[in-house]
Amino acid sequence: MRIERIPGWPTPGQPGIAWLGQAGFWIETGAARLLIDPYLSDSLARKYAGKAHDHRRMMPPPVLPDALPRPDLVLITHAHTDHMDPDTLAPLAARFPDLPFVVPASRMELARDRIGGAARLVCVDAGDDLAPLPGLRLRVLPAAHETRDTDARGRHLFLGYALTWAGRTIYHSGDCVPFDGLTGLVRAIRPDIALLPVNGRDATRRAAGIPGNFTLDEAITLARDAKAGFLIPHHFGMFAFNTCDPATIDRAGANTRDLAILRPAIGEALRITQNGRTGHGADTDNGG
Repeated sequence: MRIERIPGWPTPGQPGIAWLGQAGFWIETGAARLLIDPYLSDSLARKYAGKAHDHRRMMPPPVLPDALPRPDLVLITHAHTDHMDPDTLAPLAARFPDLPFVVPASRMELARDRIGGAARLVCVDAGDDLAPLPGLRLRVLPAAHETRDTDARGRHLFLGYALTWAGRTIYHSGDCVPFDGLTGLVRAIRPDIALLPVNGRDATRRAAGIPGNFTLDEAITLARDAKAGFLIPHHFGMFAFNTCDPATIDRAGANTRDLAILRPAIGEALRITQNGRTGHGADTDNGG
């Protein structure tokens, strides 16, 4: 497999990935268009205006919700607003009433409130394995946003998704930290590409009610141990109090030989070409 950087949006009909900021991605499989955890508004800046952590964006949204093309499927990993954003998702549901939204079953009522009462929800939990679109396999994994939380019925609050089509698998962990058994679960899905957060965590953020994620080193370790060929880091560059230095990601990419680390950038796409499993020593164009 080869991944190369191209300017702009992924070409329809050609497999590729575009980062939308934070944990948001647009994925073209070649047959379907997938949208994961889009945060394309300033809803959190309005909510936290004047607070210590004011949630002002460090980057503008690459596209506004009303201008977003129609995806075939929207996937939401959990209910934090930078992942389940009403100001992004409700306009999408209003524009495309038949659009399906995959959401945690544990947060179904909140999802309906934020996305819309008539929204077409596909409620899932860790362990589910389904085919939401022709040729697309979706496997649902647990995630731990510092802790592995469940509701009163034992359904997970935080999820990750493995998306498989045409022999390729992309794993999006959602917001997550290492936990017992995670590496085995991820290795079992045989990801070609791992989309993992790298903003880390610490006591100061935890005390402020800001749960954390993998550090960059932890994300590299998980991707390597799961035998992914590519790591695409995310969850940086959005909020000043909860980010990772892009230069640190670039240095890791330059110094890592058994895993291709590709820092995504707004305004460019990562085009996926060639068939077959990735494995170590994957062919890649790291770009600029």
